[in-house]
Amino acid sequence: MKKRTMTDRDIYILGIETSCDDTCASVIANGTNILSNVVSSQNEIHKKYGGVVPEVASRRHIEMIDIVIMEALSIAGKHIEEIDAVSVTNRPGLIGSLLVGVGAAKSICYSKSLPLIAVNHLEAHLYSNMIENPLIEGGLLGLIVSGGHSSLYLVDREWNITEVGHTVDDAAGEAFDKIARYLGLGYPGGPVIDRLAESGSEDLIEFPRPMMESGDFNFSFSGLKTSLIYRTKKHRELMDKGSIPDLVAGFQKAVVDVLTHKTIAAARKYGMERVFVSGGVAANSRLREEFLRLGSENNIRIYIPPAGLCMDNAAMVGCLGYHRLKRGLTDDFEIDVYSRSDL
Repeated sequence: MKKRTMTDRDIYILGIETSCDDTCASVIANGTNILSNVVSSQNEIHKKYGGVVPEVASRRHIEMIDIVIMEALSIAGKHIEEIDAVSVTNRPGLIGSLLVGVGAAKSICYSKSLPLIAVNHLEAHLYSNMIENPLIEGGLLGLIVSGGHSSLYLVDREWNITEVGHTVDDAAGEAFDKIARYLGLGYPGGPVIDRLAESGSEDLIEFPRPMMESGDFNFSFSGLKTSLIYRTKKHRELMDKGSIPDLVAGFQKAVVDVLTHKTIAAARKYGMERVFVSGGVAANSRLREEFLRLGSENNIRIYIPPAGLCMDNAAMVGCLGYHRLKRGLTDDFEIDVYSRSDL
């Protein structure tokens, strides 16, 4: 019987993601078929603080990492001996959280003699679009918009990535969280604001569009956040329960307008007919709707993953790991973790 090779059999990657406060593990076949995608959220733990507490997050990762990995394998119906490689996020993120995931990945790879693949969390977000669109070639623009990042990237035909714009202060998701905390809406702020905005009028309360016409592709959302705070201190009635939907709808519209305007402008400048949108804020319903509308008007194909793949997850880590394994890009056990890292 002819022995099967990597080119004619399914390749199973175990993905591990612990860059912030979600403990995630996934088994993905051939970079496209998600067999399992387990996420242990810490939202309830951090809600009382209004944001992620790094020390608390890392301790919870330690408690959950083995459980989540075993659950991912069980749901996928795979034994660890059937896994071909382990892909893990080692940058950027919270150091304590990253150490837990990388430590688990190293242990598995060492004990089972498996290839170890360390990936960049931001690059994995870009690759989340490849799960449902595996045949897309390079030559596109990518927007990563989340709690920690609001950045634009050029991706050439060889999948080399170059940043062309970034946030100069608060990221969009960070601004949502801070405004939600200020208004007493809870944590995380993005989903709460998205839900409340559905019943509000987004044109009733006008907000500035920071850096919309700055001539570059950088973002700034700190001033927008400050604008809302000053507005509510001057007009206390805006803090009434009945006014909150209008308030957050106007705020959300300003964020969406800046993100979509600058992204479409960058795509047109660089001649890109395809745009990848990813990151937690890409789950925002208003942002998705506006991107699809503007993409259609400008003959630009917009790709946005399902909402569940916009959030931190290990399937995107496994997808990127699969593509790196295909290119022979694996790592040794000396890999470290980094709080910051460019693509």
